[in-house]
Amino acid sequence: MALATLPGGTFSLAEDLTVTRMGYGAMQLAGPHVFGPPADRDAAVAVLREAVQLGITHIDTADFYGPHVTNQIIREALHPYPDELHIVTKVGALRDADGGWPRARAPEQLRAQVHDNLRNLGLDVLDVVNLRVGGGPDGHSPEPGSIAEPFTTLAQLQQEGLIKYLGISTVHAGQVAEAQSIAPVVCVQNLYNVAHRGDDDLIDSLAAQGTAYVPYFPLGGFSPLQSRTLESVATCLGTTPMAVALAWLLRRSPNILLIPGTSSVAHLRDNVAAAGLALPEDELAELNTIAA
Repeated sequence: MALATLPGGTFSLAEDLTVTRMGYGAMQLAGPHVFGPPADRDAAVAVLREAVQLGITHIDTADFYGPHVTNQIIREALHPYPDELHIVTKVGALRDADGGWPRARAPEQLRAQVHDNLRNLGLDVLDVVNLRVGGGPDGHSPEPGSIAEPFTTLAQLQQEGLIKYLGISTVHAGQVAEAQSIAPVVCVQNLYNVAHRGDDDLIDSLAAQGTAYVPYFPLGGFSPLQSRTLESVATCLGTTPMAVALAWLLRRSPNILLIPGTSSVAHLRDNVAAAGLALPEDELAELNTIAA
């Protein structure tokens, strides 16, 4: 599949950093609960190689997936990396022995995580590093407070030449503005989908600035009623709820980049094709009624 034919085309995060809006999230390449190795490492390698073959140029990852496992598989599958491929990673958390996700945003912890990413990916400089901030009871909600100290640490690592560009993840609008006052922000990664639209104003503001917004969990947190509505639209269109969810996101705003994950080559192909689904106005109106 040629790059130009991928659903949504491309988006420029920076003058020298253009990616396909249809990307790939590597989280599911680790073992169950994103912990330990996958049951089939060869299959994980195959998914990554297929993503690049399809023309995807944006892979989202983190060294705390596994931990270390996902980045090591990315290196095995794709290193040396094609010039057009861009790997976006994140820091700000670790994994404990029980598979938990304790925060790790002290300066020395962030420096260690950046070096872990560099080593496990086999890179001298990271294209984009997101600071993961939020957590909360669900693990995916922004939390109050300043992010100046950890983001300043990443800005220093950028000045040292270890990171090209910076982003932030699981944040509210005030934290976005605070980060932008310290260093340029090329992307914001939060939980957002057709049912959970709390970031609508933030998306529009970032679009006006030319800044990317990267939603995760396109089918996450739906109520039974919301799921039934989504399934009804999918049935009318002869497709799947995931196809509708991805297509809706691409249509929502031109600065939205998709990073659906899978450990299956067949599912990866389905996701790429599904994102190109045309949504008629009647179905689009019905989808827009299900926001939480």
